[in-house]
Amino acid sequence: MAALILSHFLLAACAGPLVRRLGPRAFLVLALPPLAATGWAAAHWSGAAAGRPVEWILAWLPAYDVWLALRLDALSLLMVLLAAGVGVLVLVYCVRYFAAGDPLLGRFAGHLLAFAGAMLGLVLADDLILLYVFWELTTVFSYLLIGHGSERRQSRRSALQALTVTGVGGLVMLVGFLMLGHAAGTYRISALVADPPAPATTVSTAIALILVGALSKSAIWPFSVWLPNAMAAPTPVSAYLHAAAMVKAGVYLIARLAPAYADTPPWRPMLLVLGALTMLLGGWRALRLGDLKLVLAYGTVSQLGFLTVLTGAGDRDIALAALAMILAHALFKAPLFLVTGIVDHAAGTRDLRELSGVGRALPRVAVVAAVAGASMAGLPPLLGFAAKEAAFTALAHGSPADRWTLAVVVAGSALTTAYTLRFLWGAFARKPGLADTPVHRVDWAFLGPPALLAAGCVILGPGVSRLNGLLGAYADAFPAPAHPYRLSLWHGLGTALLLSGAAWAGGLALFLARDPVIRLSRRTALPTADRVFGLVLLGLERLALQVTGFFQRGSLSLYLSTVLLVMLGGQLAVLAVDRPWRGAAPPRLWDSPAQAAIALLTCAAALLCLQVSRRMKAVVMAGLTGYGTALLFVAHGAPDLALTQFCVETVSLLVFVLVMRRMPVYFQENISRWRLRVRVPLALAAAAAVAFTLWVVAAARRAVPAGEALVEETARHGLKNVVATILVEYRAWDTLGESAVLAVAAVGVTSLIYFHRRTGADDAVSVPVSVPAAVSGAGAPGGRTAWSYGSQALTPVSAPEDNAPERTWLAAGRTLAPEYRSVVFEVVARLVFHPILVLSVYLLFCAENLPGGGFVGGLVAGVAVTVRYLAGGRFEFGEAAPWHPGLVTGLGLLLSTTVALLGYADGTALRALSYDGRLPLIGDFHIGTPVVFDAGVYLLVLGVVLDIVRALGARVDRQIEREAAAREAAGQGAGR
Repeated sequence: MAALILSHFLLAACAGPLVRRLGPRAFLVLALPPLAATGWAAAHWSGAAAGRPVEWILAWLPAYDVWLALRLDALSLLMVLLAAGVGVLVLVYCVRYFAAGDPLLGRFAGHLLAFAGAMLGLVLADDLILLYVFWELTTVFSYLLIGHGSERRQSRRSALQALTVTGVGGLVMLVGFLMLGHAAGTYRISALVADPPAPATTVSTAIALILVGALSKSAIWPFSVWLPNAMAAPTPVSAYLHAAAMVKAGVYLIARLAPAYADTPPWRPMLLVLGALTMLLGGWRALRLGDLKLVLAYGTVSQLGFLTVLTGAGDRDIALAALAMILAHALFKAPLFLVTGIVDHAAGTRDLRELSGVGRALPRVAVVAAVAGASMAGLPPLLGFAAKEAAFTALAHGSPADRWTLAVVVAGSALTTAYTLRFLWGAFARKPGLADTPVHRVDWAFLGPPALLAAGCVILGPGVSRLNGLLGAYADAFPAPAHPYRLSLWHGLGTALLLSGAAWAGGLALFLARDPVIRLSRRTALPTADRVFGLVLLGLERLALQVTGFFQRGSLSLYLSTVLLVMLGGQLAVLAVDRPWRGAAPPRLWDSPAQAAIALLTCAAALLCLQVSRRMKAVVMAGLTGYGTALLFVAHGAPDLALTQFCVETVSLLVFVLVMRRMPVYFQENISRWRLRVRVPLALAAAAAVAFTLWVVAAARRAVPAGEALVEETARHGLKNVVATILVEYRAWDTLGESAVLAVAAVGVTSLIYFHRRTGADDAVSVPVSVPAAVSGAGAPGGRTAWSYGSQALTPVSAPEDNAPERTWLAAGRTLAPEYRSVVFEVVARLVFHPILVLSVYLLFCAENLPGGGFVGGLVAGVAVTVRYLAGGRFEFGEAAPWHPGLVTGLGLLLSTTVALLGYADGTALRALSYDGRLPLIGDFHIGTPVVFDAGVYLLVLGVVLDIVRALGARVDRQIEREAAAREAAGQGAGR
């Protein structure tokens, strides 16, 4: 089973190359997985009919009783035959429907086959969580298929609408799944049906939420808005998704859970009322539409309401009729959609007001449509007749609620007959006063798939009794009545046949009076669901704009105050209700006097931030608080944390320096007294709440600390640095995830700061240091740089007369204006650059036994490059780091991920490599996979720092250069 599902996705991934090579004929190759699934299901027919299910299970989350479980029984076998069998014919139909030059055909083919695989997994899943995964996959692929013609606004809107309705319904259903699984202690569907949990409010709520998801998927009112608009999709999508597959998913889920939960309080009222209402509304709306696909779409909505009533009734005989009707609906509705595509293809329109005489021009197409339409109207001797007779008989012998429902179903069947006649008349009849529509001929290869489906209605009508074994295996899960109903084409003259006659007569009358009916329908029409949906979305958008405008005022202090207020309110509420401080050990103020002294100095630096008016002073004071925190780590015996804090604070300080260049020197916000009276108490209260919460959390420990065990385990492997070992071994996957988040965040932030094409060619340095350049920077590569513009015009210094080469400490030092140069800084930068890089590598390799690690090493290397930039400008930065920052970041992430994945060869993430050796001068050494993993972290962090410096440094320099050049040009123009 799993192999069949995977084969769909694997071949779907190859759809693009197949279509490019074979054109539309590639659909024949793509039809092989559904064909194999159909044959496999047919081979298990007898076993499923005898009550012998086929199961496949693999552990997924066994601690939570979540499994990769698949199960084939009578119900799932029927759905596999529909999803896979109809899928095969639809894929074959696509060969003639599409032309070789149709755009994005390969993508469409892959999405269609992937949807078939997702639908196959959905009906075979025996675990609620696994079913939800496939459920959402069908939602995503349907979105892609409906929006295939993305150049059209209607296609995009319809796809988004379907995604919104079914996606929200799926999320609601997931909550119900979790509640039901928690109440039952298992997520296995077969176990939930065989042994349901005891009735309770939780179970009733879970069932209601699950039904919301099922009804939204099957387009039951009030969720029916998305299905008619989904007709914007190509006809094969409508025939497959909206007749045999996706819309049946909700009906399937109802049928799956009905044997165990039909007596749960919200079940019957919810399904019978909404299903009956949908049947009437959909059928009535179909009577006044002119688009053939829309007539079928609203007819499908009506039929889905009928199926919801049958599957939700919770009766053995009605359940038997429900499965027969599910089969009949797929066999008559899919060919009608396919025939509509043929008419549209041959005539160039599907508007029934423009079509005339098509039946005479395409008689074989008309015959196929007439057979399928007759089955939809429930005419003998077709399968639709047998299924509807079974439904009428079962409802007539049911409960009073079932008999009331029967009256609605008969009225709905009359509407079905009416819109069936309207479809056949509109598509194929010759209309007075309208010339015959010119059409081109249709060959059997195009007509074959709908003809085979319609033939199924003809064959299974007289042979419906052969379905009793398979369909009865599902129906027998309900309590058996004294005289169980058996499917048969003819049960004699009775109530069911009389009701069918009344439905046919009523439908014929509605069709003959179609003009008055259309006028009445339009006069009494309520606002369409699509309009209501649009108004709701518009209202939500306006509400979002108002709420955003109220809170997002561009004030960082307001944002921070809001966050602190919410945090403070939540903490106070929890503390007031729970009182977690009871029994907690009293806090110690300090372990040593050094901690108290450092804390006082740190608080003093924080207070000084409030007094300064220059931004740079505030940045320095804020940095001192970070360095004070690092000293507290040192005093507390945490050198790894202290080293990391020192490095992070240094890089943060450098970033602040880069940003400050484009900001005013002084703070421009004037804070009134009343704002101070509000902000100061709020800040102090938030700080006190955080401190109090930390004390409560630390005092709440009851278990034995894991530190001693970690120390012993680390020592057993010959290592000493517990912190580094945790990061690159025990929590390696967490570190990998955090590294990926860091990379994505850095790329996103720098892209938001400067939306530009990331290329580093213009940062390269090509100035030969032996050629003197003017102090003004005219000899700089690319022209004058940001740091070559002085505060005033200076007279260039004459070059020395001797020809001795002049020694420069930095490659781009001469691009700086004299007042911006610092020879001491240049010399120091050149002298410390390589030692800092060596230190960063040392920190990388010593992490197993000494403080350090890839994260710290990467930060230190980034500081070294940043110092070169501060000393020599952006050209010096390009000389120091000629590599593209994105390349460095990507290599680091790739290296860490590769090492982690290769470790699975040994059963763990990071034990693929371990080597001990001896080198001259160095001595004994040990290298393992964690070091290689840490090297990846090193490169990633270095790349992130380079990217930030490049965006906030080099790009800002370019802005300054353009502005200075513009001012200089303006001044020269004024002088002339």
